[in-house]
Amino acid sequence: MKILIVDDSAMSRKLVMKALPEDLDAVITQASNGEEALAAYHAGHAEVIFLDLTMPVMDGFRTLELLKREDANAVVIVISADIQPQAQQRVRELGAAAFIKKPVTPEAMQAALHEVGLI
Repeated sequence: MKILIVDDSAMSRKLVMKALPEDLDAVITQASNGEEALAAYHAGHAEVIFLDLTMPVMDGFRTLELLKREDANAVVIVISADIQPQAQQRVRELGAAAFIKKPVTPEAMQAALHEVGLI
């Protein structure tokens, strides 16, 4: 499984990696903003994208909009501290398959991966 972790915080990306199930067979790529994420997706590095919403250059909302416009087939799981119902509804409308609130825990990760049928 090709996983792309997108967050402007290196520490947050590290926490996402630590929360992934240990037995998950994955190749992990990292990006620090939406532009880098789209480039990685176009280069074939993303079947599953863990996407933060608040980032410089291009935020997660815009990234989701562009992926939806392209009819991208990656599974997008949003990981954000913005847990307002409006934000969660908007990302679902833009194609996000699941939402995890920060800080991500192994239990929340497991639940989201199960929700989208990846485990």
